[in-house]
Amino acid sequence: MSATVCLAAARTLRYPQGGGHLWVYLQWALGLRTLGWRVIWLEGITPGDPGHDGRELVAGLVARLKPFGLADSIALFSLTDEPLPPDVAQYAMDLDAASEADLLLNLWHSLPSSVVRRFRRSAFIDTDPGLLQVWMTRGDVRLAPHDIYFTIGETVGTPVARFPDCGLHWHYTPPPVFLPAWPLTSGDSTAPYTTVTHWWGSRFEFRGEIINEEKYASFLEYKELPSRVPVTLELAICLGEHYEDWQARLEPLGWKVRQAWDVGSTPEQYRAYIQQSRGEFSCAKPSCMTLANAWVSDRTLCYLASGKPAIVQHTGDSRVLPDAGGLFRFRNLDEAVQAFAAVESDYERHSRLARQLAEERFDARRIVARILEQALNVGGLGPPAQRASAASLR
Repeated sequence: MSATVCLAAARTLRYPQGGGHLWVYLQWALGLRTLGWRVIWLEGITPGDPGHDGRELVAGLVARLKPFGLADSIALFSLTDEPLPPDVAQYAMDLDAASEADLLLNLWHSLPSSVVRRFRRSAFIDTDPGLLQVWMTRGDVRLAPHDIYFTIGETVGTPVARFPDCGLHWHYTPPPVFLPAWPLTSGDSTAPYTTVTHWWGSRFEFRGEIINEEKYASFLEYKELPSRVPVTLELAICLGEHYEDWQARLEPLGWKVRQAWDVGSTPEQYRAYIQQSRGEFSCAKPSCMTLANAWVSDRTLCYLASGKPAIVQHTGDSRVLPDAGGLFRFRNLDEAVQAFAAVESDYERHSRLARQLAEERFDARRIVARILEQALNVGGLGPPAQRASAASLR
């Protein structure tokens, strides 16, 4: 087998209408391929799951990955003791084949330990900084042991963190955006500022403090924003049967509301929606501000790479994230209004700065190369050096 990374994805099978969700993993997979690595896309499936036809789920994922050259890269494992049915297993590699990879790059915190330990080398990527460490401390999540642990939260494992490190050594990594897939695009000056978002989550207590994952609570603090800015604001929300209720609640305040699955159910639709926007306005989960994890969304990076300025909620002090120049991070309504005024006063400049920020700090090729270097002790960035180092692990 050539130098190979097995990328463990979370619920890309069970969430076929999540074009943006799929892009979380595509950024990593495409970055790996550009560096010369073979990629295996690993997913778990529950045999005989009522209401979910395994063949349809796998065929759907194959179709979504095909435009990116990854249709033949899928590997499946059973999430139960029951083996995969032959009519499902025929679409993909099995876990035995996948575990021959030189590295497991795991982006799913619930990947079973029995799967992780099949690999000779494993690296975990934490995409829920702060929350994951709280879940682990509460016993809600039992993270499998890995060889090395990465996080996209700058404060994780540092003295300023407002949450435990769970006894692990966390290495910070910026989240990646695969720049060739997100080219700089010009847009209509009348296009709306948009975002694509999930609305709900959970609330729970942790050490005497309420941790709130419900993003709608953050947005409602800014419900008057449309009346204070000279631009159109549009929210594409995963609302399902609640769409009309929220539309009736928000549109009288000046918001335009879309059903997210109507505008971004495939990776191509999601990309087109972002690139046809003027920029992004978005709030974060209240938990991000409570925990001050310095989180930035992978979605925001897609806006930046496309040359779309982003105005997003401040989630904590950061060495990587600016508060001006292509990316503005607001703490209150007045700061959000001021950010729109700054962007609209010199939009072309902020468009260039947005792309520049994506290139300088979030380029998937550089980020993935650093991950590989730390996870595999790879000295060089090219495939020959990587293959030599990977071979030494055998």
